[in-house]
Amino acid sequence: MMNRRSVIQSYGFVLFFVAVHYAHGDLSYSVQEELKRGSVIGNIAKDLGLEVGRLSARKARVEIEGNDRQYCGINLRSGDLIVAERIDREEHCGEKPSCVLKFDLLLENPLELHRLSLQVQDINDNAPFFQKDTVKLEIRESAAKGARYRINAAQDADIGKNSVESYILQENSHFVFSIQTTSAGSKYGELVLEKELDRE
Repeated sequence: MMNRRSVIQSYGFVLFFVAVHYAHGDLSYSVQEELKRGSVIGNIAKDLGLEVGRLSARKARVEIEGNDRQYCGINLRSGDLIVAERIDREEHCGEKPSCVLKFDLLLENPLELHRLSLQVQDINDNAPFFQKDTVKLEIRESAAKGARYRINAAQDADIGKNSVESYILQENSHFVFSIQTTSAGSKYGELVLEKELDRE
């Protein structure tokens, strides 16, 4: 029993050593989300210094761990890394400021493993919306000029410069709209009373 365990541990060490031996440097690419299928991300053959003709013979392929969907593929005739399936940044990373997908590039005969990092850039593909279509405010007739009434921020799945930038209020003789920014950087609006209200 003891000998069997020692043999298993030895093989485990050898397999780990082999896997590490054939793991090569990382490749990093940047791509906008929502690109059409077939869009070129970069050229793997050029970036790895491989002959394009050898990619097919070595069965080059890209895989993402723990996911059956094929977001990237390789054009074996040109060596281009291409978009194989629509990549939605919000689906993968939500509101995180950085969105990186990790892939493995596998080559056979001899076995080689390269890590691919794909930085997915946000585009303005989501419309902002308010949680409620109508906002109701109760304002006393005695409210003083300059009184402020906060309007909850609109929601937007996009980030950074693609998120909500400003609000516009239709011209109104009683209120102006003031845009405020939270410490987290999100923007919301305040109605500011410019002219006292007369209920009658």
